[in-house]
Amino acid sequence: MTDLVTPEHLPAVAKAEQVAVVVQTTVDALAQDRYRRRGIPYVKIGGRVRYLREDVLAYLEANRIGGDAA
Repeated sequence: MTDLVTPEHLPAVAKAEQVAVVVQTTVDALAQDRYRRRGIPYVKIGGRVRYLREDVLAYLEANRIGGDAA
């Protein structure tokens, strides 16, 4: 079992595998989100998919429900 990782521990530019661990999903689910043009924003660098830490954090905050969510 993979240890949970907090978003703050993501590198500034993260691989899909790293993001999948943080958001507790699969690389395949992230790929489906990209195909359907939804989910966490991403960038392509030399044909490879990467996620910016700031985009992951913003996506999680924007999709927060309950508590002190605005």
